Amino acid sequence: MKAVNDLSYYVNKGESVAVVGESACGKSVSALSIMRLIPYPPGIIVGGEIIFKGKDLLKISEQEMQSVRGNQIAMVFQEPSTSLNPVLTVSLQLRETLELHRGLDKQAAEEEATKLLKLVGIPDADKRVTDYPYQFSGGMQQRIMIAMGLSCNPELIIADEPTTSLDVTVQAQLLELIDNLRAQFGTAIILITHNLGIVARYVDRVNVMYAGKMVETGPTDDIYSAPKHPYTIGLIGSVPRLDMPRKRKLYVIDGLPPHLARLPGGCSFHPRCHYAIDRCRQEVPALYELGKDHMAACFRSQEMEDLLKKERVA
Repeated sequence: MKAVNDLSYYVNKGESVAVVGESACGKSVSALSIMRLIPYPPGIIVGGEIIFKGKDLLKISEQEMQSVRGNQIAMVFQEPSTSLNPVLTVSLQLRETLELHRGLDKQAAEEEATKLLKLVGIPDADKRVTDYPYQFSGGMQQRIMIAMGLSCNPELIIADEPTTSLDVTVQAQLLELIDNLRAQFGTAIILITHNLGIVARYVDRVNVMYAGKMVETGPTDDIYSAPKHPYTIGLIGSVPRLDMPRKRKLYVIDGLPPHLARLPGGCSFHPRCHYAIDRCRQEVPALYELGKDHMAACFRSQEMEDLLKKERVA
């Protein structure tokens, strides 16, 4: 089965782009593919291109790829508690990257590790750099992961659900931190998340995935103000809002995502879509251009605004 199929998007230098969708839609697999970290078996990249600075990362050697990982493209993984080694100090784990990629000696690497912890807002960094990961909270562990990602001044950081399992206050702090670091260093960001509610303020463009494919892509303002795919509309509608009446129920997307080995005919979303027509059950929609850089894979995207108006009146 294809976990990711016909997915195409770009990230400009210094830009922040979100990849959004439910669990198992292919977000993390696409990110691991960029890093060439798909575990084989069972996974394998069978086609396509991953162009970074004019080079196809799928065609370079493993040795060349090792120099790209961490040095030019860094990844902040989803669960810091499973990504950080529990029996090694934070200093040792940060030093390893600095010594390997930047060629620093032990003392210089230790000093740089402390600077990185200060940069990501860890109090008493001089003392805490010698602590072990289990001595930090979940939010602080994620800050350490961000420090690791920044240690070699990469041109691209892939943040794979960096705010999962954190409370909303810490989520906001981490997203603000990532955004400030992007502005400070000009680093491009790919932010992977299942929550459309947390990306509106921090990204330039949004890519919405469903069942391994892109279903809508566009500038953040366009996606939030005028979504054109029913799935995107459902994701935005399911986010609680303070300006909504208290008695109004949250929008719910009926059903469950399809199994990727047993995708329905036509549009993969049609069993859950109350806008579906016969064509949706028979044909697979391509991405239709709706405006500048705004595209949606829906046969009814052109009339979606009118359909939504009718619903509000009803």
